[in-house]
Amino acid sequence: MTDSARPTPEPGQAAPVLFLDRDGTMIEEVNYLSRLEQIRLLPGTARAVRAANEAGLKVIVITNQSGVARGYFSEDFVRESAGHLGELLGQEGARLDGHYFCPHHPSGNPPYNIDCPDRKPGAGLLLQAAREHGLLLQGAYMVGDKSSDLEAGAELGVVPLLVRTGYGSRTEEELPPGFQQRGGRIFDDLAGAVEWILSELSG
Repeated sequence: MTDSARPTPEPGQAAPVLFLDRDGTMIEEVNYLSRLEQIRLLPGTARAVRAANEAGLKVIVITNQSGVARGYFSEDFVRESAGHLGELLGQEGARLDGHYFCPHHPSGNPPYNIDCPDRKPGAGLLLQAAREHGLLLQGAYMVGDKSSDLEAGAELGVVPLLVRTGYGSRTEEELPPGFQQRGGRIFDDLAGAVEWILSELSG
């Protein structure tokens, strides 16, 4: 997208926001990733994030990491893997503006065994990101492969976009209530979702 086509916020308005799930959306789903070498970008991910960067969107990861609560890995590992993901994207000229995760799960181990409002479909992490980055959630996009991704921010005007990667094809068979009414759409992958977003913003 050329500079002239970039969506420029009006004075006093926040930049458009792209919230991304991690596992199954940006990287291969491996079922509780626990080693850095398991982090493999899905085809087109870096290109899509770079295009969003160049178009002026804030790109922020919102991810549930209940593996911490289940004792599979530590919060430090999640932070380390976030850094590694950023490095992989950076090698292709892409960047993330934020990375937020929830380590809790009600059936996990203490002290993580709580019903946390940050855990998707809860909107806690989206609200935190909005506060810390000065974002408007109304009209923001949330891209993911699970119903919990699509339901996050439902009451806040966040637009849900489903990708068929990861668990997406399974999710497509039973979409969450209100998906279409909220402007939800389905794409083969993140690259397709971002291409559509940018066409909407520039059109």
